[in-house]
Amino acid sequence: MTGAALLAVTVGVVAAAVVVRPRRVVVEGPSMEPTLAPGDHLLVVRARRVHPGDVVAAHDPRDRRRVLVKRVGAVLDAGIVLRGDNPGASTDSRHFGPVPASAVLGRVLRCYSPRWRAGPVR
Repeated sequence: MTGAALLAVTVGVVAAAVVVRPRRVVVEGPSMEPTLAPGDHLLVVRARRVHPGDVVAAHDPRDRRRVLVKRVGAVLDAGIVLRGDNPGASTDSRHFGPVPASAVLGRVLRCYSPRWRAGPVR
């Protein structure tokens, strides 16, 4: 690869990383078990649209400093319905209602730690 080609590839990768701006989130609590476990480290990327079934990170509507990891239950005109995979241990839209689309930080792409749980999140 020539120096110019290598430079072009490097600039492209850096530009993509800046546009996508991945965010790292750590799962707290058992609300997403068995899909995700407390302590799982996740890579989250911004998404223009989310769909039912997507796992997302969102600001907690009760305390915007907290980030929740939940599954999208529905996308309504009134907002996004969030559900935990473990309903008995989850505080979600059943308690606080739909969240505005602006509260969603992005879609969870993958778990990267612990290593033995690493992989795509579905």
